Amino acid sequence: MRRLFDHIIGSRKSSAGDIPTRPVSYGDVATGLERLKKTLEPSQLIVGCAQSVGKQRQHNEDALLTFSATLATNGGSVPFGLFVVADGMGGHQHGEQASTLAVRCVGSYILRKLYTPLLSLKPSHPDGSLVEIMQEGVQEAHRVIVKQVPGGGTTLTAALILGNQMTIAHVGDSRAYLIYGNEPMEVLTRDHSLVKRLVELGQLTTAEAAVHPQRNVLYRALGQGEAFTPDIHSIQVLEAAYLLLCSDGLWGVVPEAEIQRLVLQACSVEDACQGLVDAANEAGGPDNISVILIRLPG
Repeated sequence: MRRLFDHIIGSRKSSAGDIPTRPVSYGDVATGLERLKKTLEPSQLIVGCAQSVGKQRQHNEDALLTFSATLATNGGSVPFGLFVVADGMGGHQHGEQASTLAVRCVGSYILRKLYTPLLSLKPSHPDGSLVEIMQEGVQEAHRVIVKQVPGGGTTLTAALILGNQMTIAHVGDSRAYLIYGNEPMEVLTRDHSLVKRLVELGQLTTAEAAVHPQRNVLYRALGQGEAFTPDIHSIQVLEAAYLLLCSDGLWGVVPEAEIQRLVLQACSVEDACQGLVDAANEAGGPDNISVILIRLPG
C-alpha cells in the first residue's frame, strides 16, 4: 500500500486514445458512450446505485453508501472509492437504525483514516494497512450498534478501492460479485447463514438451501452476539471489470446468469442498477433491494 500512495504523489502521465466518429444508431451511441467511459483519463470509477422497498415489505431496512473521487495532478491519478451495502434486521425500526449506523460508521471511519491524509496539504501514509483500517471500521460500527440499537443488527458488505487494489469487508449475507465480460460471475463474499454452512458441511444441497425455511437465518451480523472478526481480503483488479454489491433482495430471487446479462447489456451502470431492481421486483420482490454497480478502470 505504501508503494501505491507513493505512486499517487509520484510522477506519471498518460494520454487517452483516439475515439473514431461516424453516423450511428441510438444503440451504437449508447455502446460508444460506455466504451468512452472505459478509456477516460484520468482513470476513474463509474458508479451507479438503485434501491427499492420491494413488493412485499412496507418499510426499507436497507442502507447504502457510495463515495468516489479522483485526484489528478502532474504526478498522475489514482481513483478512490468506498461502497457499502447494509441489510438491517430486528424489526423495521431496529433494522433501519442498525443499517444506517453501519454505513455511517464505516464510511466516516475509513474516510477519516484514509481519505483525509491523502487530501491534506502534506499528504501522508495512513496509519495501518487497508485491511486493518477496514477491520477497525467494521468493529467500530459493531460497537456503536450494540450500544445504541439493542436488539438490532445488520449485514454489511463494503468495498474500498484505491487504484487497482480492492479490499472487501463482509459480515452477513449481502454479497459482492466481480464480473469480467462473459466469464461466470465471481462471488467475492461468503454468506454467514445457517443454510450456507449446512451446504458447506454437505448436509444440504444448493437447491435445498434455496428453499429452506431458515435460509435467512444468520450466525454472524453486526450488532448481534459477541465480538467477531469480519471476513476481509484484498485483491488486485488488473483489467476492466464490474464490481456489484447487493443485498439478498436481489441475489435471492434473480439468478446469477440473469444478473450478469442485465449488467453487460445495459447502456450504463445507472440503467443496469435500475434493471436489476426491476428484475427483483418482477420476481416477486419479497425483500428490500439494494444495488451498487461500479465500472472499474482497466
